[in-house]
Amino acid sequence: MTTKEYIDSGILEQYVFGIATPAECREVEKMAAGDPLLRREINEISETLEQYAVSKAIQPNPIIRPFLLATINYSERIKNGETASIAPLLNQHSKPEDYSTWLNRDDMAINNVDDLSAKIISYTTEVITAIVWIKKYAPQEVHDKEYERFLIIEGTCDIIVEEDIHHLVAGNYFEIPLHKKHMVKVTSYTHCKVILQRVAA
Repeated sequence: MTTKEYIDSGILEQYVFGIATPAECREVEKMAAGDPLLRREINEISETLEQYAVSKAIQPNPIIRPFLLATINYSERIKNGETASIAPLLNQHSKPEDYSTWLNRDDMAINNVDDLSAKIISYTTEVITAIVWIKKYAPQEVHDKEYERFLIIEGTCDIIVEEDIHHLVAGNYFEIPLHKKHMVKVTSYTHCKVILQRVAA
């Protein structure tokens, strides 16, 4: 088989995609070692695949990373001996003092607030409660299976639900209705610190 026939066979694409058999991989690597044209073709296929992947990449929801890190942090704390406790349910009568057990702990502080940072304080299959720091905004989202509740601890923010803007300051409580697009925009000079609770609908 000539070099051109080998290239046209599709084996190089299978090699780059990772679907060639081990024997085929050994064959491609052996032949490419002695053939600069094959090496160049493999590089071109790899670059084309990478460009295609980048062009089709989906930007992940920026909320996912901080809550994934918060979940890992919470799991580590429990593994290291912290006793799991249940935070009070947020409601219109809630006060920051209701959460002082967690708010006053040194290990529940964030020194350098990212765009969005979080520490989980309580977790059950029905309710997740976290301290959340929002630097500028929390992006738009919709919840169909859980209620999202906020108690503002520090700073100020606007919670925008569809067309309605709700101006919130420290001590205010707010619950997001189901099936409504909403986002949070910080209006204070510093970050906004909140107790965030997600309750299964």
